[in-house]
Amino acid sequence: MTTGIKPATYISVNGRAPQTIDGAVVEEALACISVNGQELATFMCSPYNLDKLALGFLYNEGLIQSRNDIRHLHLSKARTCVDIWLHDAEFERPQRAIVTAGCGCGVTFDDLSQKHEPLDSDLTASPQQLSELMRQLHLGAETYQEVRGIHTAVLATHDQVLIQVEDIGRHNCLDKLVGTALQENIVTQDRILLSSGRISSEMINKARRMGIPIICSRTSPTSLSVALAESWNITIVAYLRQDRMRIYTHPERILKTGNP
Repeated sequence: MTTGIKPATYISVNGRAPQTIDGAVVEEALACISVNGQELATFMCSPYNLDKLALGFLYNEGLIQSRNDIRHLHLSKARTCVDIWLHDAEFERPQRAIVTAGCGCGVTFDDLSQKHEPLDSDLTASPQQLSELMRQLHLGAETYQEVRGIHTAVLATHDQVLIQVEDIGRHNCLDKLVGTALQENIVTQDRILLSSGRISSEMINKARRMGIPIICSRTSPTSLSVALAESWNITIVAYLRQDRMRIYTHPERILKTGNP
């Protein structure tokens, strides 16, 4: 059975006699991250690849700049807590946490009202390339294919998937993406991000932190994500399905003359 799912028995009713089915559901659990002995955050998440989730969360929150900032990382035997020790012994837990619109109520310590410089990127991609990447995202979503009920995200070039992850939280997926990139020394700057979930403000903020100028989704953006993306020079492509899409910000990256 695929990692991240649990057996479940259910009754199927579909116009015929009810049937008892031995199936499965996506796994959900609490996991906590502590830094230098201080509890930092608790997540509702898919309880695997928690080391990547923890690394990516610290990076996306600006609490570390690279994998080299980590002195030691320990995953508890119960696989419910990640303890991280930094080289910086003076770490202070941020005091102001914002509950976000993420699945299961995400959390961020970043203040989205702060000014950030627009991304400087010449990256472009054609509508056809983005459609093909979204097709690959769907085909590579192993847990989704088996039981549904889970998000997936992809880090890609214009013609190649570099990393793919799954989690019940779409924001968790982005943390797992960057955590994997940190562990495997994969550059996130000037890449394309594709997500199965809604593009909200915390998603755009994580994309900005990762240096990603193009973010795509099968579903919608929010008003704040559109405003932030416009300000930060990030292209939002939403409702990306086969040959259809809606480009909300900086369409020149997608519609630029000469795109393959």
